[in-house]
Amino acid sequence: MEPVPKRDVRTRRIAFSYKTGSRHQHYVAGDLVMSHAVAVLSGMFPEGEDFFVRSVRDRKPQVSDPELLQQVAGFIGQEVTHGREHRDLNDRLAEMGYRSVKVDRHVKWLLGLGDRLLSKNQRLAITAALEHYTATLAECLLGKPEAQELLGEGEVRSLLLWHALEESEHKSVAFDVYRAAGGSEALRIWTMRIVSAMFVLETVAQTALSLLTDRSTYNPVTLVRSLWALRRSPFLSREIARKLRTYNKAGFHPDDWDATELIEQWKVELFGEQGILVDHLK
Repeated sequence: MEPVPKRDVRTRRIAFSYKTGSRHQHYVAGDLVMSHAVAVLSGMFPEGEDFFVRSVRDRKPQVSDPELLQQVAGFIGQEVTHGREHRDLNDRLAEMGYRSVKVDRHVKWLLGLGDRLLSKNQRLAITAALEHYTATLAECLLGKPEAQELLGEGEVRSLLLWHALEESEHKSVAFDVYRAAGGSEALRIWTMRIVSAMFVLETVAQTALSLLTDRSTYNPVTLVRSLWALRRSPFLSREIARKLRTYNKAGFHPDDWDATELIEQWKVELFGEQGILVDHLK
């Protein structure tokens, strides 16, 4: 394995605060489906981040590259912080009537099965695959103004922009640990195919269940308008699908999608001298 390139993967001590809205307030640009979808994804994050941390820690003894070891430390710090902040957000979303906390419990059960039934390399392959998903969606958010416009101007927007930046910063870490641990290309690619099917199924099913709890869903005009708007969503574009599929090519590496300029831009916008999240840092 070639030496790992130097990357700035740092843990930021940060905190967000939320004002609880009315029940089922559609906080993502006033959109019904997107509000529930984001709430579901937020519900998946805490236990997912914990699983990622466990899978990387389990294979850390196989890593000898000092640069990668330093990145692993940053990765773990970032993921632990993401989990903590999303748990706080999930509590607020639950107060608004969303199923975020129930989704969190479901994901804990599901990933607990993985801990018991799968090998260390299989769990790390799952982590590397899902990190490609989160990095792809994160870089879509950071790179497309139309994606940012969906988030409005509230604290949820701030959290998701910060989370997106750090997902892009550490997107190669789990992948590089997997390679250092001797993970095979065949396992990596087949894991991605299985993970893709399960991730899409879980997200759609949980979002549908969440929508059933919202009386706005039973207004056919509101529901059809929201579903129709999904066809224009930058997160569901052919470009995103193509980028996700590149993971299945032999020899793929996350750095094949270079996000260096995007990362540097958002580090300044969020945490530079006039950064919009400087006051969130502890």
